This record gives sequence, C-alpha cells and structure tokens, in this order.
Amino acid sequence: MTRRPSFPARLDGGPARPAAPRAAAPAVAASPTGVGLASQAVRARMVQKLAAQGVSDPRVLAAMGTVERHRFVDTALANQAYEDTSLPIGLGQTISKPNVVARMIELLLAGRTDAQGKLGRVLEVGTGCGYQAAVLSCVATEVYSVERLRGLHDKARENLRHLRLPNVHLLFGDGMVGYAKGAPYAGIIAAAGGEALPAAWTDQLAEGGRIVAPVVSPGGQQALVVVEKAAGQLKHSVLESVHFVPLKSGVA
Repeated sequence: MTRRPSFPARLDGGPARPAAPRAAAPAVAASPTGVGLASQAVRARMVQKLAAQGVSDPRVLAAMGTVERHRFVDTALANQAYEDTSLPIGLGQTISKPNVVARMIELLLAGRTDAQGKLGRVLEVGTGCGYQAAVLSCVATEVYSVERLRGLHDKARENLRHLRLPNVHLLFGDGMVGYAKGAPYAGIIAAAGGEALPAAWTDQLAEGGRIVAPVVSPGGQQALVVVEKAAGQLKHSVLESVHFVPLKSGVA
C-alpha cells in the first residue's frame, strides 16, 4: 500500500496550519452513557428509525449509534440533532439527514472491504461540520476529508478535536481535484452534486472501489449515483432522488 502523506496538509500548495498535538485515540464515544442528548438511548432511538427506514448494515448502524450528532450542530439546534432532518451549519451549507448519511455509507460499504469488514482509504468530498467524517472513521481504516470553505474546515477541526481520531485527516482545498497523494481509494463519497463526476475521482478510485455521490440529471434534478471500478471499467448505477448543495471548484 502506498505510504500515506504526513499531516496537516492542504491541496492548494499554500502553507499548512500547525497540527494539534495528538493523544492516544479513544473510541469515538468512550462513554456512551449519560443524560439528555448525550444519552445512548437517544442515539439508539435514531438507529431504530434508520433500521425501520431500510438501513440494514450492522456496521453502519453501530457507527451511527456511536457518533454524537448533537456535537456537530449549533447549540440552538441541538434538540433537533437526532431527528431525520438536515440542519444549517453556516456558510449556506447543511449537515445531511441521518438517513442520507447512513444510506450513502451503506452503499460505500457494499464495495471492497478487508477481512475485518472495513473499507481501506476513503476520500470524502465536502467535510462540512465533520459529522460524516466521524461516522466514516468507524468503518474505514483511513478517511481523507476535503473542504473548500475555510470557515467549515476550521469548524470541522474544532468539532473533531476532542475525538482524537488518528485515522481522520482534514484537508482544506478543492475537492473536485480529489487528493492524489492519498490514492488509490477504496471508496469516495461526496456531499455535493455536479453535472458529472470529476475525472480526478475516477482516476483516484482503486480497482474494486466505489464512488457514491449525487449527480445532476439532464432534467436538473439530483440523483444518487454509484460508480464501481472493475477491470478498469466503470459501471454506473442511478438510484433515488436526493438534494445536496452544488459541487463547486476552488476554495473560499
């Protein structure tokens, strides 16, 4: 396997910010008990709803039940954190519905996994507040997450800091160009939709890997698309309608 790059890093060639000191990494939720929004029971109810909606992969359900979603939204919206709804996170962006996060990660896991049932390296395009990266950290060996908006990149760093996840690497840069230094990826997942998948993503996808992303149809609607690479060929599957923010290039 290609040696992973050192961190922190950014994609536009500019100076990287100093890394925060790393401590030994505990599990994402070392103490899944508590009261109120920190209670395991609150997350368990969300997981039960996800299962009723058709999410069946036990790895995904366990990950969704582990990560405390309320820690990734503004305090004023925390009481809505475990409802199946998207919520604003600033700069015109949103945190996806729990069902959408679970559905996309389940589709990603249907591709190539290792003997322990985990994905290898995953590229996430659109870090947002960092919630999906935290969920991915439970099911992948490494997560490279790219965000083009400096404000959200910084917010995700702050949200994830207390979790001390050694397998999550946050990158500030243009997600449309992917991150070649971390390739090849067993999975690529995007939280923004364009008219076509960037060539950089398919180039950086490993043999047997999958891309799960929204794509805008000729009629202007978004649909979830799964792209599988096998024997150097790409197989596209168009699934249900979705609604994500537009995929954009550059940084801001």
